[in-house]
Amino acid sequence: MTASLKLGIAGLGTVGSGVVRLIEENGTVLAERTGRPLVVSAVSARDRRKDRGLSLEGVRWYDDPLAMAAEEDLDIIVELVGGSDGIALDIVRTALEQGKSVVTANKAMMAHHGTELARLAESNQAALAYEAAVAGGIPAIKVLREGLAANQFVRIHGILNGTCNYILSTMRDTGREFGEVLAEAQKLGYAEADPSFDVDGIDAAHKLALLTALAFGTEVDFDSIQMEGIRSISSMDIAYAEELGYRIKLLGMARRKNGQIEQRVHPCMVPLDNPLSQVDGVFNAVLAEGDFSGPIMIEGAGAGEGPTASAVVADLIDIARGLKLPPLPCRRTSWSGRCHWRAMRTLVPISCACWWSTGLVSLRILPRRCATRRFPSRPFFSGAGRREKRSLS
Repeated sequence: MTASLKLGIAGLGTVGSGVVRLIEENGTVLAERTGRPLVVSAVSARDRRKDRGLSLEGVRWYDDPLAMAAEEDLDIIVELVGGSDGIALDIVRTALEQGKSVVTANKAMMAHHGTELARLAESNQAALAYEAAVAGGIPAIKVLREGLAANQFVRIHGILNGTCNYILSTMRDTGREFGEVLAEAQKLGYAEADPSFDVDGIDAAHKLALLTALAFGTEVDFDSIQMEGIRSISSMDIAYAEELGYRIKLLGMARRKNGQIEQRVHPCMVPLDNPLSQVDGVFNAVLAEGDFSGPIMIEGAGAGEGPTASAVVADLIDIARGLKLPPLPCRRTSWSGRCHWRAMRTLVPISCACWWSTGLVSLRILPRRCATRRFPSRPFFSGAGRREKRSLS
């Protein structure tokens, strides 16, 4: 067995503590699978006195994470601080400039600075891995870069935010309105005190930007994504959709269109026979369609200590094995214009809607203001309602 791989972990919150715990409990198995032990040699966090339930005896503590990132005897820096800029970005830049490999779960940073960091990693012959930045424990990045590497991608879409999926699923099951279910999600820890990143589609857009770059070989371009959140979805919208044989999901979607790449995050009506419609609660799912593989869907926990720590350590295993893939494509492409829609009220699956044909189903979406037909003022319980349903299906 070769020399140990020495790790420096910046951030000991939920995910950071989970990584330390996983390496501690599964250390023997990890060493067998990689051929070298993974050793947490240094950590950095804001509160040294906080009880995290971890044994950090013999581990060097750095009050300054930048000093840890510059430490010569560390092989890999694991950035779990979070935030698109600030100290997290400085940690990663410092480590890469020193030629150290970096593993991060920071989707916001990668969505805004991924191309710059990828170039910095390649110029210093370092690895930059970020499996945990997209969909938590689901190996979405590994599937795109390795499992489906022989394909040209037709489209990619998925449920990329567990908070929104939980809210929409609970609204459907209980008939309650958005605000009430959001408050419940916050009490359960599924939503932050300020839920804007989740419910306004920003978190899903961060993940979609990375998936799009990998699938279509382009630079990361978060700013080109058209975003629409779920704040305007009502329990009546969900009831109408169910009556028509659809479920409302917040989807991130990307496809190639007329030589350009189109990216969107917004609520969609997903047919009940589409597997994405059956993904409920806090789970995430990614559906990618390759030209030879056809559609492939992966589903699992999109957040949480265990799943995210598992993804972080999977990247560490790859680096320990000597697997070093280009972090992100660094070539420019053309992005299609953004669609400027007003907030959607009722989503209507009709033929003049803007729709995404997936080969298996069509995901169609339309703001009420553009509809040539409107729902009746009441749910479809009358004979007239049933006739309207048949004419729209």
